[in-house]
Amino acid sequence: MTYLDANATEPLRPEARRAVLEALDLTGNPSSVHAAGRAARRLLEEARERLATRFGARAQDVIFTSGGTEANALALHALGAGRRLIVGATEHAAIRAAAPGATVLPVDAEGVADLDALRRLLAGGPPALVCLMLANNETGTIQPVAEAAALCRDAGARLHVDAVQGAGRIGADLAGLGADSLALSAHKLGGPPGAGALLVAPAHSAGLAPLIGGGGQERNRRGGTPALPAIAGFAAAATALDVAAMAALARLRDTAEHAAIAAGARPLGAGAARLPNTTCLALPGVRADTQVIALDLAGIQVSAGAACSSGKVERSHVLDAMGAGALAAEAIRVSLPWNATETDISAFVNAYQSMAARLCRNAA
Repeated sequence: MTYLDANATEPLRPEARRAVLEALDLTGNPSSVHAAGRAARRLLEEARERLATRFGARAQDVIFTSGGTEANALALHALGAGRRLIVGATEHAAIRAAAPGATVLPVDAEGVADLDALRRLLAGGPPALVCLMLANNETGTIQPVAEAAALCRDAGARLHVDAVQGAGRIGADLAGLGADSLALSAHKLGGPPGAGALLVAPAHSAGLAPLIGGGGQERNRRGGTPALPAIAGFAAAATALDVAAMAALARLRDTAEHAAIAAGARPLGAGAARLPNTTCLALPGVRADTQVIALDLAGIQVSAGAACSSGKVERSHVLDAMGAGALAAEAIRVSLPWNATETDISAFVNAYQSMAARLCRNAA
């Protein structure tokens, strides 16, 4: 099988696997004061330090969560209280579900947020919390986050960045971006599922209202015993990241994309800066789920849209927001993992060209 669905989850990095296994041998609870508890606490705080160093935050401003969804929900709960919510039109379902009734920030045909519209929205009411992802999970489109942060600062607004997809592929830096908070997820970096983090700017760190209460863990900002093995793997994966190596995936992605175009595909979002591992390919007249199944039978694993809908393939709200029309229901996402090879791309090209020739002929 050829796995090209990294935006759903990356393959586990060997460094993360070793860290998880080592942490599983620790018996102590990080909240306990005896020797076993202190050993667990050391591992937890070392992981916090490593993530802070990697992603431009102070260690005390890293809040561990169960994943990116919880990190996003915590940000909206804690930073959005009493504020208008402005949410990018192509945001992940985790943001959309946590922000019912939010004002939608439109995007252009490539999926890039309209900063002129943001400027008008910020001027049109009381202080806001703006949610803008670092990079889109379906198209790979990279958003102008630093520019949006500057607009938010000038208007007295706050900016939350869902960096779940971008952090392991183009890098992410809370302070460098000028954001108020940043959400991360371990399994999108090559770590294990079950761990994530919210990084907050120093101004918001102390007294941040928890979404989940409990026994005072995470400085009273997130209750519950931390998933130490997953967190250890999270930190190991983040430390192992090589953004330059990820950038090299663009050559393999482009090879796959050009071959698909030759077979009749139309890439969506390709006119914008994108993640180096991602292409969104529409095959006119052929349903996305039909393509996914056909490629799976040929040994190629890709997806249609986000892999967060209980196994369902639905029309993409991202592509609808971009004005893709009928293509929104005819597009698949090909996302290369950190360990993708030329052999993987050759297998995809052969399977895609065969599939397109057959299905387009049947659709004609």
